[in-house]
Amino acid sequence: MAETDDYDAGGMFNDPEGFYDPEPEPTFAEHPMLSGQTVRVRLVGSHPLYGDLLWNAGRTSAFYIEERAQELIAGKDVLEIGAAAGVPSIVSAIKGARTTVMTDYPDPDLVDNMRYNATSSASMIPAGSKLHVDGYKWGASVEPLQACLPAGETRFDVLIMADVVYSYREHPNLIKTMQMTLKKSPEAVALVIFTPYEPWLLPRTETFFPLAENSGFKVTKMFEKLMDNVLFENDPGDEKLRRTVFGYEIRWTEEELK
Repeated sequence: MAETDDYDAGGMFNDPEGFYDPEPEPTFAEHPMLSGQTVRVRLVGSHPLYGDLLWNAGRTSAFYIEERAQELIAGKDVLEIGAAAGVPSIVSAIKGARTTVMTDYPDPDLVDNMRYNATSSASMIPAGSKLHVDGYKWGASVEPLQACLPAGETRFDVLIMADVVYSYREHPNLIKTMQMTLKKSPEAVALVIFTPYEPWLLPRTETFFPLAENSGFKVTKMFEKLMDNVLFENDPGDEKLRRTVFGYEIRWTEEELK
């Protein structure tokens, strides 16, 4: 009887060539800034966390930031949560944020892609503005993020949260992250901007805001913006809602700042 170590299956357990579809190649997207500059980013070819898309809320966040850059961003410390391709982070760095930290779920493909986009945009970022990339799971320790801040700083002036409130189960972790990272000052703000791609879940998505109010924050609705087109053409549900981007600013309450 032959020893098992000498047994040769002759490749019978190998998948035949072409058995699996090839992984989709990465694609690229461009974001035209109001300044006339263009941010070009690479998107992950395919990913369960949707890193292969440039979301309407991300684009809208980037425009919102650029329009208010002088008072909102310049010289400030900025953290983006759930950045995907990272356009709002890149725009923040270009517009003179002192520190920008671009984060998404600590998946190697997502993080590597964010690093690629940060590196590709480096020539557009002025001296004195630093752009960092890191993987971050919502609600986890923020010490790695704090390590990116200038000496003596432990919190951020601006949080960018584009299309992150869709998962109501993660609302407590998002609130926890806000509590750990938003600077305790009247000017510090979290920008929560999203589109209800599944309109029937909008009431559940909106439970994020009373939870924030019960956790020491003041919520202010800033805008509703109707986009020209839906992001997912064949999805069900109210088309107008699927084209609408909602924008909120969240700040600490006066009681929390005492």
